[in-house]
Amino acid sequence: MSQVFAQHAARRLEVFLERNDKNSEFELLTPDASTREYFRIKWNTSTAIACLYAEPFLSDEHNYLDITKLFLKCNLPVAKILDFDGEFGVIVLEDLGEQILRDVLDESNRAEREILFDRAISLIPKIQAATRTAFDTNSIASKLMFDREKLGWELRFFKTHFFETYRREELSKMESVALEKEFAELASELETRAKVLCHRDFHAANLMVDNQNRLHIIDHQDARIGTTSYDLVSILLDRVLEIPDKDWLDEKKRFFLLEREKSGLEIIEYDRFDEEFQLQTIQRCLKAIGTFSFQSVTRGKTYFIRYIAPMLKIVLQAAERLQKFPEMQKIIKSELNKQFR
Repeated sequence: MSQVFAQHAARRLEVFLERNDKNSEFELLTPDASTREYFRIKWNTSTAIACLYAEPFLSDEHNYLDITKLFLKCNLPVAKILDFDGEFGVIVLEDLGEQILRDVLDESNRAEREILFDRAISLIPKIQAATRTAFDTNSIASKLMFDREKLGWELRFFKTHFFETYRREELSKMESVALEKEFAELASELETRAKVLCHRDFHAANLMVDNQNRLHIIDHQDARIGTTSYDLVSILLDRVLEIPDKDWLDEKKRFFLLEREKSGLEIIEYDRFDEEFQLQTIQRCLKAIGTFSFQSVTRGKTYFIRYIAPMLKIVLQAAERLQKFPEMQKIIKSELNKQFR
């Protein structure tokens, strides 16, 4: 976010704290690619995290409040809400510390990393088990879905911001039409498989590790109905610098399916799941590349650029494995040859 918004958010936070007779000292935190500002504040005898939104909000219509309530009801490990004020656009959350899983993974040895990945993966079936409760409670998450419209919008976002914003080039009319046709096919296929609750951004930067080594889920306000494989693709393939080994990915997919069975969820045949995983890999990774392209150019977050080439290669591998989307394969091969040799 801009410095102007950060300053405005800080002023609003000062007034909010003063009105609630709280200590007005706070520390600005720096979220990854957020449209919100976060501050660590003193709260009663401890600390808390204040999340400041750009605009006031109505509590009954606020995604974060609604979905946090859903997750807590289903015993999912998210930060408790300590207070909120829609007029000031502020939500006060339990302080989970400063360790994100991504950093812990970077500092861990191979055995420790495997344990942490498995613990993270084990949370996904628990989220999916909350699907029925989401519908029963009329949660906002049950009204949102990765349908053709949403999936297609994300794929077009990739096309616009990778080629035009980042690469500063446009596809030919023929290439664009052919790619859009493949996008429509991909989005339609994934829509038919969208049946479970998904976090929607379940990667290692959205999991916290507390001082007792427990994992907590953050940034869950965009939860919606999607495919069984969506969050698994995200945790295994989002923001990678090296393409994961196929045997390792297969092992994690089988572990995930076993964890689903333990949670009492529908048993899914591996081959059927793997096909969906490849389809979702293409869509999710292209969406992420679009975001990285946009963030690097328009918001100066150039550290995202290093993830683009590996994720293009992952998309290409998935399309080749499925033996689908020839135009997509051709265009990605061309881009890799031109810029990422």
